[in-house]
Amino acid sequence: MKREPRVVFGFHAVLARLRADPSSVLEIFLDETRNDARARDLATLAERAGVRLMRVPTKRLDGFYGGGRHQGVVARIEVKTSADTVQELLAGLKEPALLLALDGVTDPHNLGACLRVANAAGAQAVIAPRDRAAGITPAVSKVASGAAEATPYLMVTNLARTIGELKEANVWIVGADERAEQTLYDADLPEAIAWVLGAEGEGMRRLTRESCDLLVRIPMRGEVDSLNVSVSAGICLFESVRRRTGKPAGGPSRHGTS
Repeated sequence: MKREPRVVFGFHAVLARLRADPSSVLEIFLDETRNDARARDLATLAERAGVRLMRVPTKRLDGFYGGGRHQGVVARIEVKTSADTVQELLAGLKEPALLLALDGVTDPHNLGACLRVANAAGAQAVIAPRDRAAGITPAVSKVASGAAEATPYLMVTNLARTIGELKEANVWIVGADERAEQTLYDADLPEAIAWVLGAEGEGMRRLTRESCDLLVRIPMRGEVDSLNVSVSAGICLFESVRRRTGKPAGGPSRHGTS
């Protein structure tokens, strides 16, 4: 299904989307004063992909983002998503769930980085509560480098209720918590999994934490006592990927088999 077009800015984000799915790029606006190699490469790639590219004054680009750091390029992107709800997402899965749920991540840069790492790991969606989360903005899209338009970002009314729906679908809820007794590497992780992470410092809310089937911690060997949420998300998601690709299927099951 389609949504309202989204504005994406910055060479990295626009080029990433143009390479990944040129059909989703509706049009590109390029600063008429940019004639450097990067601008020429973008223009060539857009021409090959059949994407309309317009040379415009800098002030017009500023209008898209209130004078933000667009680097001289802005694109309008058609957002395509396979699901608008968790139920639709689960119904369309063709392999065990690998999801990321964020509780209290309100910083746009952190959200963009989380979307990027979730996409890189092959996660089918990122889930967040409407009342405690950043939405998709141009800043988020820039940091996500194309992932914000490729990975479904589902904002739900009640995260605890959504966790319950995931459990009913035999998806295990595993929270990353620095107070957990088990480490990420020692835990018996399920194959169908939704990783839950809170914002750096605050962590998950109590109800979210209590809703998890399993809590694990990332072992810290240095002097720092916490990681950025996107770094933690990458470690957790890619540990699931490693186990899926490196070992026979297994892990706990709600049906009593392993």
